[in-house]
Amino acid sequence: MKEYKSDRIKNVGIVAHGGAGKTSLAEAMLFNAGAVTRLGRVDDGTATTDFEAEEVKRKVSISAALAPCEWKDYKINVVDTPGYSDFVAEVKGSLRAVDSALIVLCAASGVEVETEKVWKYAVDQKLPRIAFVNKMDRENADFDAAVEGMKATFGGNVVPLQLPIGSQDSFSGIVDIVSMKAVVYKGGKGTETEIPDDMKETAELARMSMIEAAAEADDDVLAKYLEGEELSDEEIFSGLVKGIAENRFVPVFCGSATKNIGIAELLNSIVKYAPAADKAMVSGTKAKSEEVVSRGSGDPFSALVFKTTADPFVGRLSFIRVFSGTLKPDSTLYNSTKDKTERIGNLFTMRGKTQDALTVANTGDIVVVAKMAE
Repeated sequence: MKEYKSDRIKNVGIVAHGGAGKTSLAEAMLFNAGAVTRLGRVDDGTATTDFEAEEVKRKVSISAALAPCEWKDYKINVVDTPGYSDFVAEVKGSLRAVDSALIVLCAASGVEVETEKVWKYAVDQKLPRIAFVNKMDRENADFDAAVEGMKATFGGNVVPLQLPIGSQDSFSGIVDIVSMKAVVYKGGKGTETEIPDDMKETAELARMSMIEAAAEADDDVLAKYLEGEELSDEEIFSGLVKGIAENRFVPVFCGSATKNIGIAELLNSIVKYAPAADKAMVSGTKAKSEEVVSRGSGDPFSALVFKTTADPFVGRLSFIRVFSGTLKPDSTLYNSTKDKTERIGNLFTMRGKTQDALTVANTGDIVVVAKMAE
């Protein structure tokens, strides 16, 4: 995988109630980005991020898994987390390493117990949230009910940026509220077209809500909006980006991971609206309890080991989020927790259990190092 600068890296943690389709969504994202050549399935034990023997056997995620993909000259580090409360430590640890939380809901079930919990974990970490209503092709799927459930549970700052075309057996695509275009799927391929006549009024109402949310992110733009002036596409876009980054509202997207509908549009939206890795700031402690704040690539190297696992062939693997500076193979680092120096060997990323060598990790990237002594 090629080198990516900080402003071209997006770190996204996928969280949800168990059974909402997190792992299927991660798989569909990898497939659309060309990171895998076929669409794996959880039920068949072929999903990229569910590779442990127990995960294949039980058909549930047990540990968090890294799954980077490349989309439109961006690197998206997807972290697929477990959905069951038994493995909450994996979720909390992963959310410390990402820059936004992609909260997945089942279109038939809406907000569930673990949805509320992972939402709270994201709030505790001050992470921007993006909601994805999955399984729109499922029986009893109801996008409006899922959105209303989020508003009732989490507050009114939930704003759909997409609407589904049909639902259940008739689900066939999405309407993009920002561009006011529809994407209709047939045979697994999406084609951009005009919004269906019977959805135009609904789409216009949704667009008004979206523009209002975008305007509220900037006082000057809000004043212009309240005076009745029309906002430009640039003002709307910048308002959406700022509003999402500052947690002023939560955008909602929709689709079906197993039918691969709406996934390319979700990847486009992550690239457009999710905060880049160069925006993160983190505080930490150096030797002798000296507190430091890392602000990005210009600062000295700092990083967090957020997950450690064992590989039967390689040994202990440490998953590292770089918060400032750069990391290269064969570096010597200072471990502030143990007050010792640490020599690292090769750098690589992992897509499920598959390793991909790296020559450098810039600020914001997530990488893996083997056999760290401390």
